[in-house]
Amino acid sequence: MPDHVPSRSKVRPTLGSATSSLDLVLCTTHGRALAVLLVRGSAREGWTLPWAGITTGAALEPSAVRLAASASGAPAAWLAQCGTITDTRRHPGGAALSVGFIGVAPSRAVPPAMGQWFPVSELPALAPRQKALLDLGLAALRDRMDVTPVAFHLLPRTFTLSELQEVYEILLGRRLHKASFRRALQAAYLVEPTDEWRSEGRGRPAQLFKFAPRKRRSHQVARRAVRFDLLGG
Repeated sequence: MPDHVPSRSKVRPTLGSATSSLDLVLCTTHGRALAVLLVRGSAREGWTLPWAGITTGAALEPSAVRLAASASGAPAAWLAQCGTITDTRRHPGGAALSVGFIGVAPSRAVPPAMGQWFPVSELPALAPRQKALLDLGLAALRDRMDVTPVAFHLLPRTFTLSELQEVYEILLGRRLHKASFRRALQAAYLVEPTDEWRSEGRGRPAQLFKFAPRKRRSHQVARRAVRFDLLGG
């Protein structure tokens, strides 16, 4: 179920007279679910993605960084542009053009006073333009996980490999084969072990790891993408 914990953030996105919008798909992990931040819209809209008008001459990426911080109360851990839509689908502010950004916020992020984190499987209805941008954002997030270490932004400094695999599974929305996952990590040179261990119930304690991508020597092939053998549909 969505979280209802308030914070000090009080963002109310608005377009004013702008004809273009910047729309943000901001995600985090809540339990075993991928959650998306929505904010209160008009009486007609109910809930919307965080969005704001694009000012003429404004750089898009800094604007997205500011929108993410104001909407969630903290800077995004990772952010990237994911697409542009100029069709006739309705936008909450009537924008003719909308630029989408996808981002992630640290796990256990407190939702803003005017917003909630909704599990992706329990999202309320959105304006058609924003629903399309949401789909673009989630697809971009999953496409980039092979080459961008997004999952590490959702973990503490040290973590077990089981915790890392769980975050990958939440972001991808699919099960991963344990042995294949660990082989892929080893091939990608993304993590290194620490001297710390943590008890995880029965059995041996699990070793803690940290994100520490190693540089390849110049004569070696560029770092391989992290690819996994997926289980399930």
